Amino acid sequence: MIKWSRFLVFLAVVGVLAALIVTTTVPTAKNITLGLDLQGGFEILYEVQPLEANQKVTTDLLKATAQMVEKRVNIGGVAEPDVSIELPNRIRVKIATQVADQDKLRALIGKPAVLTFRDEKGNILLRGSDLAPGGASVGFDELKRPMVLLKFSDPDKLAKVTRENLHKHMAIFLDENMLTNPVIQSVITGGSAQITGDYTVDSAQELADILNSGALPAKLIEKQVTSVGASLGALALQKTIYAGYVGGALIVLFMLLVYRMPGMIANITLAGFVYLCLVVLYWMQATLTLPGIAGFILSVGMAVDANIITYERIKEEIRSGKTILSAFRAGQRRSFITIIDSHVTTLIAAAVLFFFGTSSIQGFAVTLTMTLIVSLFTNVFGSRFLLWLLIRANMFKKPFWYGVKESEIGEL
Repeated sequence: MIKWSRFLVFLAVVGVLAALIVTTTVPTAKNITLGLDLQGGFEILYEVQPLEANQKVTTDLLKATAQMVEKRVNIGGVAEPDVSIELPNRIRVKIATQVADQDKLRALIGKPAVLTFRDEKGNILLRGSDLAPGGASVGFDELKRPMVLLKFSDPDKLAKVTRENLHKHMAIFLDENMLTNPVIQSVITGGSAQITGDYTVDSAQELADILNSGALPAKLIEKQVTSVGASLGALALQKTIYAGYVGGALIVLFMLLVYRMPGMIANITLAGFVYLCLVVLYWMQATLTLPGIAGFILSVGMAVDANIITYERIKEEIRSGKTILSAFRAGQRRSFITIIDSHVTTLIAAAVLFFFGTSSIQGFAVTLTMTLIVSLFTNVFGSRFLLWLLIRANMFKKPFWYGVKESEIGEL
């Protein structure tokens, strides 16, 4: 006797999943951030060297430098740059955009931006570190010409310096470039100063932002610059998607031909697996790269394997003469440990790749880990739940629906 209530539950679950896939897949996929190898952009590898001879490159120094580099890139108008540390002494900057000026950003990132005030003999009187937090801003003189206004954290120190150098030149340097060399006409007591010159509003704002972000705590030496054109990235993405369609179609046909009704369940949960992975990538605000897609494709294979292991075990139990329900219970129970073991070992490998790999390898490891966890919910628990609903509905009782011939039953 067919139990229609369970079949209706099956149809409801599949219908909800299908509705979500049809209505939200495209908007979700469009909002996933693509890496520079898919979107186009450029990547710079820096070697970090200490400013002082007795200084060592430590993890703290690398972190501080990476934070400063990210601020510099943000000043250049690039949102969400990928700045990563590679031990023992390197920083990798990935900028996935075709809008940014590569040469300008490279100059901006590598600029030390050390502000100094020097007397006529070249002695340093004040440094950029003496500025108040956010102490650099843009102002205008009487002729509406842009200039950079400076606010010092210790007004007394500025007053002392200007008093000792009254009616003398005090040059203002950015790195080793003299910005201006004014004569101190009076003692400055308010803790404020200004940098004048041939500035536009944009160049004055950029200088103020650099001064507010602070000087780089270490030297950056460019070791490698890699550019990926937008057309090349689009071509890579197009070929990847095409390969995914072809591979997915072959998997669907294979599962239907070999496992029939359980194969149909596997195909449904595989579609849910792909959809949920896209949703999780969007929620994580992760950047999808070619290595990440490779990890995704690998997990698709493992998701299919999880179903194959279960279904082969069920077929063996049916061949031994058990009923369909008994074969399902025994097959899903005895295959579960094998599936979990394969997932755990792969997760261990992914963890090793993440902790010891470079940025692209880490992206592969993160994507692989995420997709493995999702596959446990869809292609292990989800597929078993859907198959259980159909078996309990008493709609597919014959061994034919499970890829087993009548003549094979009882041979084992």
